[in-house]
Amino acid sequence: MKLYLFDDRATDAWHPFQLTRPASELLFGALLLRQRLERFAGRPATSVLTRPWLSGFEEPGGPAASPRKALPADEERLLLSSRFVPSSEARFEGRGGDPMLLVTRDEVVGCYVPAGTPGPGPEWLEVPDDSTGVGGWKARRIDGALLDSVWRLVAENPGRLVADLAREAASRGGVELLPEGTWKLGSHPVMLGAGVTIEPGAVFDAREGPIKLADDVEVRAGCRLGGPLYVGPSTRLLGGDIGSSSVGPVCRVRGEVEDTVVLGYTNKAHDGFLGHSCLGRWVNLGALTTNSDLKNNYGPVRLGGPDGPIETGLTKLGCLLGDHVKTAIGTRINTGTVIGAGSNVFGEALPPRWVHPFSWGSGEDAQPYALDRFLAVARRVFERRDVEFGDRTAEWLTACWTVADRDRSR
Repeated sequence: MKLYLFDDRATDAWHPFQLTRPASELLFGALLLRQRLERFAGRPATSVLTRPWLSGFEEPGGPAASPRKALPADEERLLLSSRFVPSSEARFEGRGGDPMLLVTRDEVVGCYVPAGTPGPGPEWLEVPDDSTGVGGWKARRIDGALLDSVWRLVAENPGRLVADLAREAASRGGVELLPEGTWKLGSHPVMLGAGVTIEPGAVFDAREGPIKLADDVEVRAGCRLGGPLYVGPSTRLLGGDIGSSSVGPVCRVRGEVEDTVVLGYTNKAHDGFLGHSCLGRWVNLGALTTNSDLKNNYGPVRLGGPDGPIETGLTKLGCLLGDHVKTAIGTRINTGTVIGAGSNVFGEALPPRWVHPFSWGSGEDAQPYALDRFLAVARRVFERRDVEFGDRTAEWLTACWTVADRDRSR
């Protein structure tokens, strides 16, 4: 049986991340959405069916990407929505026999198609339901939830972290000892991967939830880490108050960070506040970059978007920064700001709540970021982290730039 993930029409609106990556490659809790679905299915994903310009998407450990299409009928297929979050204990059962729809909370989240049965086509993958090409298929209920918006990755991340890390702590058993000269508050577990280094003076506040440091994480003196917290491999925590967050691999983090998701390979190496936000990969925040995550009137936050503000219903929501975003020193980011992928933000005024992808500057003075200049910087950034920037990566990012340029001129 082959596992296929698919981005539906709802994820096509997950700005600013939908331009450069499939939704399945976003971090939620201590796992990528893809990793949750692979655990549910009991096998790695063969491919993710997504927006056509992402056919060249390539990251280590991730599956190939291709446009949404009907799959060969001669193979056994399990198709799952990228935004489906199965419960921790849910596992797929039911191979063989008749095709079936998979449903959670009365919403279709995927389907199972045995070999020899034609599967759903592109229309169903965009809007999965019980009629388009799958009429009469029986439904099987799966325990889980379907993320209805991109900001749920921020709002629901702390609770997901608690569940993920508590599950892992139960499987590990025992109590891990922290190095001499560090302090622990609270009774939740602190889990350390191989090669973790912690300087004296670090404080682990586990009163509100567990903490996990993955392999080769470095914690400098002056860090106060608050659970629930997940820190990915080879990330360096350089100082400050960092808590209730998910931080991916190979990041540099310093300052005040709370209720935030950082996908990976991101530099926030200086002081500044980052709260209730979500950052893509290869983001670089200039020194003292700070965001607001609460309106002065304590009202619900409206999130910026290409078609105007979107009501979120959330009292706290900071910013969403796409892949390869860079900010100048002292940049201030308003509540509910969305900065499109590849943008280089600088200037005296606050950026608008929607910054078009691949922008150079901010506000009325912003210009399109020239493709050759963007690719040259991206290559340099990859090389600084010993990551290969090959022709396929350049083609994928060029395709993303082309789509953004087309949309800018509309």
